[in-house]
Amino acid sequence: MKTTLSNECCRLVENFCLSTLFFACHSSFAEEPKTESPQKAVPIIKDGETQIAPRFKDPDMWIRHDLWVETDFDSDGDGKKDRMHVDVTRPRQTDTEGLKVPVVYNSSPYFAGTAKSVHGFMWDPRHELGVEPPKRNKAPSAKRKGERPIISKGHVKDWVPRGFAVVHSSSPGTGLSQGCPTVGGDNESLAPKAVIDWLNGRAAGYTTVDGDQPVTACWSTGKVGMIGTSYNGTLCLAAATTGVEGLEAIIPVAPNTSYYHYYRSNGLVRSPGGYMGEDIDVLYDFINSGDPKRREYCNCNVRDKDMASGIDRITGDYNKFWAGRDYLNDLGPVKAAVLMSHAFNDWNVMPEHSNRIYQALKEKGVPVQAYYHQGGHGGPPPIKLMNRWFTHYLHGVENNVEKDARAWIVREGDDRKKPKSYEDYPNPAAESVTFQLVAGAPEMGKLITATNSNQGTETIVDNFSFSGAVLAQADWTEHRLMYLTEKLTEAVHLSGTPRITIKLASNKPTANLSVWLVSLPWNGNKNAKITDNIITRGWADPQNHRSLTESEPLVPGRFYDMTFDLQPDDQVIPVGQQIGLMIMSSDREFTLRPDPGTELTIDLDATSIQLPLVGGVKAFAKATPKKTETKNANSKQNDSSVVSSSVSYVVNDTKRGKLHYKNANGEATLKVVNPDGKVLFDGPINTKEQKAKVPTKAMKWFEEVNSKVKN
Repeated sequence: MKTTLSNECCRLVENFCLSTLFFACHSSFAEEPKTESPQKAVPIIKDGETQIAPRFKDPDMWIRHDLWVETDFDSDGDGKKDRMHVDVTRPRQTDTEGLKVPVVYNSSPYFAGTAKSVHGFMWDPRHELGVEPPKRNKAPSAKRKGERPIISKGHVKDWVPRGFAVVHSSSPGTGLSQGCPTVGGDNESLAPKAVIDWLNGRAAGYTTVDGDQPVTACWSTGKVGMIGTSYNGTLCLAAATTGVEGLEAIIPVAPNTSYYHYYRSNGLVRSPGGYMGEDIDVLYDFINSGDPKRREYCNCNVRDKDMASGIDRITGDYNKFWAGRDYLNDLGPVKAAVLMSHAFNDWNVMPEHSNRIYQALKEKGVPVQAYYHQGGHGGPPPIKLMNRWFTHYLHGVENNVEKDARAWIVREGDDRKKPKSYEDYPNPAAESVTFQLVAGAPEMGKLITATNSNQGTETIVDNFSFSGAVLAQADWTEHRLMYLTEKLTEAVHLSGTPRITIKLASNKPTANLSVWLVSLPWNGNKNAKITDNIITRGWADPQNHRSLTESEPLVPGRFYDMTFDLQPDDQVIPVGQQIGLMIMSSDREFTLRPDPGTELTIDLDATSIQLPLVGGVKAFAKATPKKTETKNANSKQNDSSVVSSSVSYVVNDTKRGKLHYKNANGEATLKVVNPDGKVLFDGPINTKEQKAKVPTKAMKWFEEVNSKVKN
């Protein structure tokens, strides 16, 4: 039943119910024999989990009401403390029997609706790097939706039948909550803190947004667990960073734990997957569903001042603005037990968001477990894991959940409800294996564990027109470099965070750098699993090779060393596949899109990638047994005009044009471009038939240059 909570204390409500019952019993015409009153309803705990109780499961008998909780801040500049709109759904026995229950709490900026046509007011990624971007379109106003007293019905069916209360609140500046949305600002941490304080009797609640009739939570035990997905998961962690008393446990699902890591990668401006051109000010406009009367103030002070001066879409550097929205910097007060949930193939809020917090809290000694699945964005842990977590930390039941496996990982193709338990993440048996590069561009080079040298350099020509998936499947292209392991004869288990060390030079002061780790051959079928092709990815700005906080323009032609992490993963690469390292410049799905033509030259001898493999080098060697090689006297390597392996050079001539020659292990390629930019030839030159296709003048030029190189 829907009710509006009166300004009377819960105890008065209970007394009224008892008085009504007394009157009904004593007004009967015939005296009934005395019977014992039924036992009071209580949560049912079995096997360490809170069970659905018959007396709690009827939705028609739940109490629903809303209120406003007063905070300690004024973020909308009206001179009054902001109040947060809160709804409550709880068993009726909290009124009729004096039952006190713990709370499952979910806060969000999305409950009241969002601005439509979000892609219409994104930033345009189609511009040169290092320049002021084009102004984005004005966003339409977000219109509030929903009716009181219900803010959301989320999580109600899972937890109220088990004897919990479920509480929702709209975050500052959204819905009927006062204040300004700040997207990671302090008020987004302090708002849920105020709600938890109210649930513990430390903060004031009122029946209206501007009234003075109080509402108390006398039905609450004061034990609170937060849960939420994506932005809602972020707010779980935000509340925990305040150290508020009463917040015992949180279950953040795919939380954004750093807005810098959401919108940037190692100095590079990078969009979240599926939302090309999004940045923090776009998200502000998207969620800004609060009081229209305060919107001008919020827009001016938050979006057009704080955000506009801090986001820096020119350099992508990490600065004070981003540091203030990075929850890794605020973990000191955290004491709530954390059950983290994420997907290894979440390219929206990427898995590093959870992993960085999980590892830090583990070091801090906070009770923490992690659940990972192989899908995309979102996806909570199985109800059994969540139930054990909340039963222990909110009811105080000793179910030994803290002694359970620390990591739960759903294996490829398995049911998400049936994760496999592991001692920890990354897998403790994983060891870093270093792979070296063997030249092979524009086709495929090799990825080997043996020490390698004299591989020279290979060059990428940037062209955002080609997606990473297209480049990964290309047999021959100058727009990416690809290095493959031998075909796996046994499955290989990667667990942890790959790290690449790369030495590169650019022909321009700015450049994108994108790295994919792939599994080949590529499965292009419609029913391909999300784990079939992409293992993991990473991005970086070469201008930040020294520092994440201070970029510097590249000197064209000068080589720079850079090391950065790809996204963490836990994946079993099956038999028959090859692990491929693909290096490209712009990534059409994620990075800015400058005009094609930027060249990145990679020093292969100084470039390597470290992969965390279960069983280390021995396991990989077992999975890739060496083949016995035999020399063929008639092989094309014996063609006298083929230059020795691992040679690469580019010759520019104002009159003749550009000549680009590469030879990797006897596979020679030639590209000739005239002064007007027209490609005269681009292909292999390993046989007489292939050489015959090269225009006469171009072949003569090549032979002249090649003769000088040999000498």
